[in-house]
Amino acid sequence: MLMNMRDLLAVARDHRFAVPAFNISSNMLLTGAIEAAEEAEAPVIIAIHPDELAFVGVAFVTMALEMARDAAVPAVVHLDHGSSLEQVMGAIRAGFTSVMMDKSMLPLDENITACREITRLAHAVNVSVEGELGTIGELDEEAEAGADEVVFVEPDEVKRFVDATEVDTLAVAIGTSHGLYPKHIKPEIRLDLLREISDRVDIPLVLHGGSGNPDAEVAQAVALGICKINISADMKSAFYIKAREILRNPILREPSSIYPDCIDAMKAVCREKFDLFSTTGKAALY
Repeated sequence: MLMNMRDLLAVARDHRFAVPAFNISSNMLLTGAIEAAEEAEAPVIIAIHPDELAFVGVAFVTMALEMARDAAVPAVVHLDHGSSLEQVMGAIRAGFTSVMMDKSMLPLDENITACREITRLAHAVNVSVEGELGTIGELDEEAEAGADEVVFVEPDEVKRFVDATEVDTLAVAIGTSHGLYPKHIKPEIRLDLLREISDRVDIPLVLHGGSGNPDAEVAQAVALGICKINISADMKSAFYIKAREILRNPILREPSSIYPDCIDAMKAVCREKFDLFSTTGKAALY
């Protein structure tokens, strides 16, 4: 069942759970995410970053939309970290039901101007919009682009931004980073900051860089108003660790021989996230 993110996350906010947004860049990952959601009877967000979109092509979006429509659970197809009007409008024309305009690196007024223009255009065609305040860190060269250092969101800016832009969801920088944490770095979510932000706005909040953070902190973040959590590195790592193991067999060459176990490995991670975010079984609420 294909939905936009505004309607999907309204239910999540009312019932205090979060929906994972799995970054997808192949049909195997797409199949795994949809199957895992159906098995968990959970809503799901299929997120595609512009770099991923450049790799898979617009025709892939058509397949993702068809699978989302046919899914037995609510599903959103979302553009992750759109950085320009051209990228976002291209995604809307391709059929994405949700888009992100990420101008978080710019001064606040410029971020507001860019996001307000996108909400004006997107809302006219029932597409939801995510904005971002603060900057997410970047941990490794395979991670989505981020800042060298996390810049925490300023609570005083949150309400002004939401009121001025009318975004449907807001990603807040509270200590997470894209990618996998090396052993010498201890991830920590600023739950005190999240609590202050949640008290100031009444829209669903988003956590980017959700791979590798302690489960207890993530669960607390959900209880404090996080309704969407982006997952990429955890899921893809599980897939390709299994692929490397399977490809030790030099005879294998057929995708149908190689990838089913890889999909199962990533699905196991997806199911863990559904459980951790209290999403399992929540499809029944829609």
